Amino acid sequence: MNVTKAEIVISAVKPEQYPAGNLPEFALAGRSNVGKSSFINKMVNRKNLARTSSKPGKTQTLNFYLINESLYFVDVPGYGFARVSKSEREAWGKMMETYFTTREQLRAVVLIVDLRHPPTKDDVMMYEFLKHYDIPTIIIATKADKVPKGKWQKHRKVVRETLKMADGDELILFSAETGQGKEEAWAALERFL
Repeated sequence: MNVTKAEIVISAVKPEQYPAGNLPEFALAGRSNVGKSSFINKMVNRKNLARTSSKPGKTQTLNFYLINESLYFVDVPGYGFARVSKSEREAWGKMMETYFTTREQLRAVVLIVDLRHPPTKDDVMMYEFLKHYDIPTIIIATKADKVPKGKWQKHRKVVRETLKMADGDELILFSAETGQGKEEAWAALERFL
């Protein structure tokens, strides 16, 4: 997809704040610091549309990014590291669960994992949650540029096996540094449009 326009429209915490209309949405889930913002920025050819931070847990709302006025990327809070209270984490969990299970415009969830390491317990839980609700899922394994090409197959196998990936789900190796996997990622998203 040739992205000519991308903007953040709203940061929402409850359904009445979600954008109106019927444009398709793709949620981006993953643990804190896995590279969701970098993924968004690379996909839309912008340096700082999504703010990247060295401090995990910066995203605390559902951030709706309007792309080419034809679809939304919805960045959801990262899980894992964030140094927040248990009650705050539970509130995020509720907010995300509400979005994932009730939003009709949601076409698929892009689950972002780090290719360098086996998926975490949280990654596995998120994947199982998405499968439980029959939500189409695309797995993006970021930081592919940090793994030697000769080891990609091995790392890909670890991701597949750890998540117990369903046959139809796609696994795309991605690098925000080199652009590796960008065309494949757009092709995977476009299948849901």
